[in-house]
Amino acid sequence: MTARVAVFGTESTGKTTLARRLAELFDVPWAPEYVRWFWHERAGDIRRTDLDTIARGQIDNEDAAAARAQDLVICDTELITNTLWADLLFPGACAAWVRREADRRARGYALYLLCDTDVDFADDGQRCFPGAAERERCRQLWRRALVARDLPFVEIHGTLEERVATAVTAIEQTVGISITER
Repeated sequence: MTARVAVFGTESTGKTTLARRLAELFDVPWAPEYVRWFWHERAGDIRRTDLDTIARGQIDNEDAAAARAQDLVICDTELITNTLWADLLFPGACAAWVRREADRRARGYALYLLCDTDVDFADDGQRCFPGAAERERCRQLWRRALVARDLPFVEIHGTLEERVATAVTAIEQTVGISITER
């Protein structure tokens, strides 16, 4: 069975950088965050009616990467994040099926790597909450989502090197796969 590890957290916390690096180190597929591609395709024009398409795209990205994996896949975010962003940006618009599917799929993850906001905010045109207080509020929302579902997670802090080291150790201990054996 393929173990799924989600790199999780609010915007501009280094998730994509960490996901790519972990995939390289473990020599495994990774699933990019679908909404980033969708945003570029739509020139930033995302509407509440797009939430269903975005959720399905995220699921497809994750499942396609998992199908290519032998024992481990790294996911740059996952469906709980879709529900959190829907609630923040389009209150009341998140479909019930997305919430149910997010909860169901979450139980299939071996580990969540919760990225802290202790890195510089990088405004790439997709970002919504640049202020320190807003970032902390979002970090707490993402953390509470994991705690409320009793999901296994490790908090990721520090420099990129520190984040990678913490993540590698957590994956090795949780999943039982070592980068030295690859």
